[in-house]
Amino acid sequence: MLTVEQIMAAQKANVETLFGLTAKAFEGVEKLIELNVTASKLALQEAAESTQSALAVKDAQELLALQAAMFQPLAEKTAAYSRHLYDISTSTGAEFTKQFEVQVTDAQKKFLAVVDNAAKNAPAGSETAVAVFKSAVAAGNNALESVQKAVKQATDVAEANFNAVANTAVNASKTTGKAKRTA
Repeated sequence: MLTVEQIMAAQKANVETLFGLTAKAFEGVEKLIELNVTASKLALQEAAESTQSALAVKDAQELLALQAAMFQPLAEKTAAYSRHLYDISTSTGAEFTKQFEVQVTDAQKKFLAVVDNAAKNAPAGSETAVAVFKSAVAAGNNALESVQKAVKQATDVAEANFNAVANTAVNASKTTGKAKRTA
């Protein structure tokens, strides 16, 4: 049986968790806004420079060279922006996942304490039923841990794939840029 103090402590912990996660979400949004403002300023500055360079072009050959020179940095900047965006979302998501895991672990401990308390107060002859119930709880906990490990592994694989694709795209743009300059 839960006491009023235990219920109040649980409510207080839940409210603190909620405000902590809200703060983390706002930090993620702030980082995203900062990234977009920085990218927008840079794009505006580069557009002005590109316009000045294009106005200074004297012939078609020079225009093609200018265009080829702009292609590679654009791909690299796009990949860098994507990486920053991915890092922001991953770190924010990791905070939520960490809090979820802490909450689940805490709930499991409390539930096991209730089960142990109920087992101590169970009538004589119910040991088998208590053992079966404890075994089911342990199996459920093991299944949850397996799912958490699988999600972590899938996240790691997705991150590795994202980095590989980003690196491939940047390398392809470098190769294309070199090929255009030599042509």
